[in-house]
Amino acid sequence: MDIIQEYFICDGCECRDFTRVYNFSLRLHGINFSDDLVYDRLNDEIYQCAKCKRTFTIDQIEEGLKNIRNKYKTQT
Repeated sequence: MDIIQEYFICDGCECRDFTRVYNFSLRLHGINFSDDLVYDRLNDEIYQCAKCKRTFTIDQIEEGLKNIRNKYKTQT
């Protein structure tokens, strides 16, 4: 079997190069038995196309890679 290498590409410009963009935030919420706030630290990971600057979530990229795998599974 030959080795095939396919890349996730940007839908807009078909570029395959991405940079990672991080967003850091806190999610604050109260709890019933205290006046103190409880917080969760969140790190959102977004990937930005190096050419057209369109952004993709990790879930969108995973879905794109899944589609590539499924394309080759159905061909064999």
